[in-house]
Amino acid sequence: MRITDVRLDRLRLDLDPPFRAAWDPEPRRHFDATLVRVETDAGLTGVGSGDTMAGFEAFRHLFVGTDPLAIGRQVRVIESINFHAGRFWPLEAALWDLLGQAAGLPVAALLGGHARRLPAYMSTGVLTVPQRRVEAVLAGREQGFRAAKIRIAGDSVDEGVAAVRGVREALGDDFTVLVDLNQSWRMAGDVDPALDIKTVTRTVDQLADLGVGWVEEPLPYADVAGLAQLRRAARTAIAGGEMLATFDDAWRLLEADALDVFQMDCVLSLGISGCRTFAELTHHRHRQFTPHTWTNGLGVLANLHLSAGVGGGPWFELPYDPDGWTPERRDFMLAEPIRPDPDGYVTVPDAAGLGAVLDEDAIARWRVT
Repeated sequence: MRITDVRLDRLRLDLDPPFRAAWDPEPRRHFDATLVRVETDAGLTGVGSGDTMAGFEAFRHLFVGTDPLAIGRQVRVIESINFHAGRFWPLEAALWDLLGQAAGLPVAALLGGHARRLPAYMSTGVLTVPQRRVEAVLAGREQGFRAAKIRIAGDSVDEGVAAVRGVREALGDDFTVLVDLNQSWRMAGDVDPALDIKTVTRTVDQLADLGVGWVEEPLPYADVAGLAQLRRAARTAIAGGEMLATFDDAWRLLEADALDVFQMDCVLSLGISGCRTFAELTHHRHRQFTPHTWTNGLGVLANLHLSAGVGGGPWFELPYDPDGWTPERRDFMLAEPIRPDPDGYVTVPDAAGLGAVLDEDAIARWRVT
């Protein structure tokens, strides 16, 4: 089998009404996505999505004519490009999709087959007032969720803690509450300083009093010593790693014992192959691996197969926020949105590969020409 072409569909979904995420300086009026299709001379096509694939056209020739099932070789090529251009991990997800189709198995089975379904947490992101955050999480519980993650903006920490307190009081102790401080990386153009370690330590202590399951991305990635110090002192788990650029970056945090939960997203960071290897290392260190999934429905599917395959947990991230981030928006390129079942679980598709069913009409409608 040989790759005959790698095609990219640039998509832009108009958002009406717009919304502002906790990490965004301005309201978001549209959602950009890139769909990757890897076509072969065997008639199989693999699909992936996640990062932007910006600049890929200059490197397409490195893949056309090669064996799509030689995943190890393909990963090394993608890693070599990372130094010169963007992260092309959505292409690797499409290659795994092809490998699963050729084998007649779901990707999760190829990665170890540890689970068929995973308990999902409702991952919120819209910047809103505490009372509205409580209402949104209550709506999520009605959808089946038994856990939720609340993002706290760096310039409104007290309001964020108040939102966590309100959710805890409204939903009780049998509902798991997670928190994301969003301090480890920055959106393009954001040059504001991260929260200092004293503020973070005090905030983590307040959140531990409220029984949160973990605090995510509390300090910049570069502050390995600070993360390790915080983890040793914290009365709750410390999570992070969603946007780490390289395997070595993740390894430094593992060696320093700086995190309890590692969250590399396979379509943004390390790829499925790299995340699988790293997940095994975290298990040997008695730490947890559960991928970040804040891209789109295809990115969610890729990370679902990864997490189910390697035995990730204890939760799986499913972005959902009725204030502005709905399954229909997140999964607009899929024929059916991904939703939790009444027990709060998401199930790995039975189909070979990633099991994605695309909505070609939606793709045609939102394609950027």
